[in-house]
Amino acid sequence: MTDPMKQHGAFSWNELMTTDVDAAKSFYSSLFGWKMEDMQTNDMGYTIAKTGDKEMAGIMGMPPEAGDMPPAWGAYVTVDDVELSAAQAEKLGGKVILPPRDIPDVGRFCVICDPQGATLSLIAYFDK
Repeated sequence: MTDPMKQHGAFSWNELMTTDVDAAKSFYSSLFGWKMEDMQTNDMGYTIAKTGDKEMAGIMGMPPEAGDMPPAWGAYVTVDDVELSAAQAEKLGGKVILPPRDIPDVGRFCVICDPQGATLSLIAYFDK
């Protein structure tokens, strides 16, 4: 891939999981001037926040597997191989919080935490 954000090791996406999507959309569109574009993905909604035509971030409701986690922004780092990177994170003392799975038409991702407890999503984008 030629997109610099989709190269191994690059921060490539930011995503808000929240308990009140409408309030979050109102807050961030007022604060940053983001335009919100609602999408329907599988059986859950997803909103893309844009500046002009550039996609800046995603906003979604809390998925059931988030449990009691409070609303939070999360970052994605691009990797060449999600399974390999998840296994390497564990060998280095981290944990896999959410095992690798597909985001249809986007890529394969997982969520890890480092040895200090900070979480991060890893993603390998599908070639388009």
